[in-house]
Parts: sequence; C-alpha cells; structure tokens
Amino acid sequence: MTQAPDRPPLPDRLSTDARSPHYVAAVLEHDIGVRFNERDRSDVEEYCISEGWIKVAAGKTLDRKGRPLLITLKGKVEAYYRSAGATPQSP
Repeated sequence: MTQAPDRPPLPDRLSTDARSPHYVAAVLEHDIGVRFNERDRSDVEEYCISEGWIKVAAGKTLDRKGRPLLITLKGKVEAYYRSAGATPQSP
C-alpha cells in the first residue's frame, strides 16, 4: 500500500486520548482504519501493532472519572489510512 506524501507514517502504537503519551495529533487529522483479526473496526480507542492488541470501550460503562471503560482484545492488528472509496489491501 502506498501512502500520500502529505501523510505522516503510522506509528506502531496510537491512542485517540489526548492525555496519552501515544497520542499523535498529526496522524489523527487523517481518516485511519484499523483491521483486527481480518475485520474492520471503527470503535478502536488505542492500538499496538507489534504487541497485537486493541482497546475498545466496554459498552456504556464509565470509569470513576467519567471516561469510557476500555477492554483489551488480542489478535492480529493492521492500521492503514482510509481513502475515499478504497478498502485496505492485504500485504
């Protein structure tokens, strides 16, 4: 898969939470897709490709600070930039 020159490379670990040290605003400005175990997921809050896990919200459950409670799922993780009308390709 080729990346447009104006897009930064996708990091190994990325979080959508601005308080996280793995938050990268330049990457999150673009539409990012995550495939987990050969299925596209749109509810991923954080991922790590090398360790093979994603974090997703556990329903409507909140932690004591009012943020969604996250659960970790393990499996094959692939991250990619979405483009208009395109689907991810297998390497």
